[in-house]
Amino acid sequence: MHSLFDLGAFPCAPASFNMAAHVLAHADKTPDKVALSVISLTDVDDWTYGALKSAVLGTGAGLLKHGLKPGDRVIMRLGNTVEFPIAYLACIAVGLIPVPTSSQLTASDVEKMVAELAPSAILRAPTVACPETPGIVQIDLEALEDMREYPPASYDMGNPDRLAYIIYTSGTSGVPRAVCHAHRAIWARQMMHDGWYGLQSNDRLMHAGAFNWTYTLGTGLMDPWSVGATALIPASAVSITELPTLLAQHKASIFAAAPGVYRKMLSDHPDLHLPDLRHGLSAGEKLSETIREEWLNDTGTALYEAYGMSECSTFISASPSAPAHPDTLGKPQNGRRIAIVDSAGPVPVGSEGTIAIDRRDPGLMLGYWNAPEDTAARFQNDWFLTGDQGIMDRDGYITYAGRADDMMNAGGYRVSPLEVEAALSRYPGLLAVGVIDVEIKQDVRVIAAFFTASKAVDIADLETFATRTLARYKQPRLFKQLDALPTNPNGKLSRRALRENFEAPK
Repeated sequence: MHSLFDLGAFPCAPASFNMAAHVLAHADKTPDKVALSVISLTDVDDWTYGALKSAVLGTGAGLLKHGLKPGDRVIMRLGNTVEFPIAYLACIAVGLIPVPTSSQLTASDVEKMVAELAPSAILRAPTVACPETPGIVQIDLEALEDMREYPPASYDMGNPDRLAYIIYTSGTSGVPRAVCHAHRAIWARQMMHDGWYGLQSNDRLMHAGAFNWTYTLGTGLMDPWSVGATALIPASAVSITELPTLLAQHKASIFAAAPGVYRKMLSDHPDLHLPDLRHGLSAGEKLSETIREEWLNDTGTALYEAYGMSECSTFISASPSAPAHPDTLGKPQNGRRIAIVDSAGPVPVGSEGTIAIDRRDPGLMLGYWNAPEDTAARFQNDWFLTGDQGIMDRDGYITYAGRADDMMNAGGYRVSPLEVEAALSRYPGLLAVGVIDVEIKQDVRVIAAFFTASKAVDIADLETFATRTLARYKQPRLFKQLDALPTNPNGKLSRRALRENFEAPK
């Protein structure tokens, strides 16, 4: 029996399709229902479906009046405000190609994107870093806000396979790549509604992230709007410590966040009382069993994890209807065709290999911008290779074994850093852990653990803990406490930066 999940393909998107029209379809059915609440402890800014659609199509009309035309690329340098999703959908609605970017990027980072994409415009907030771009129009926040009042544009309908938006991913090499997605990507996300969220039109889904994070854009906004639910987004000044109060106050039924947010909430609030919450969603990095167990014990609700990537969003997950087996990510969502492969194709059940996606998956990227060779290198026959290692059991559940390029070698044994991190994260007081293998002298590599903690840690005691919880060859030989672990612009641990910043002891 091979490691192959295939229960049949998901239905194709309509022949005439627009992603924004799909997201905002409920505006015509329930125009007065609240689509979005931007919330803080003292204020609520509500947007109805009708008002949201009017702002999106008005902004689309304004962008066209600035001389932009369908197919033009538009880089988004906007902050954590509602203008971000409005401008994003406005571009897609009228056939422009938005490029949402993290506000943490530097002007130099954006300059490289400008050189690569040759955008026709940049949407710019004054507080967000951006290079000067002679010859490329920059549209400021005031102009974007004025566009909301324009007479609405019409949706640019067309082939669902045409380019809709571009997002940047850090890439396995550390070099950012421009990932091109089709309009059909939103159609494919319907597989997540049952396969991860358990999403319903009466849900109130709160996402802990900022508007200008792609995890928030998809899970926190586009998906709930697609089913007519209400999205709850904390205002930019809200801190993690205030999230439990907001969840309770606004009767959130689903909560979505990265594992680090759950960790912080559990640390700061030993007694979480969330009577309206049905469950939580986790993505962005591996969720530890410790966090999962503590959240269940404290709130009485489950956390459902999803695995995905910029090239295909999430496609393996646990859900209320199919909870994960212990220590697994879950299973492929119905409609997906997923395999664990080696160079010859799907491997036997129970064997480790590369997690792979059928190249015909409707949520899979079109390719990397102007990089046909890099795109082709990610495919092997019918499979898109994620670069992540996994093991599939007979029921289709997949255990994550780490990135192929993150796997460590300790005395001839291959060790996943995730396994070591999960074990060390159970040590009292540790807030975050990052594990890599490092070269301490020529041809000698050892496992090193870097961590942050609420107070100074007794390294000898931590070493003793590791001895009790890990096999000898998996135990770190070096431990170092840091003020913070390095992350990439998406907030994920950067093992590459850990390795580059490491200085071998003298």
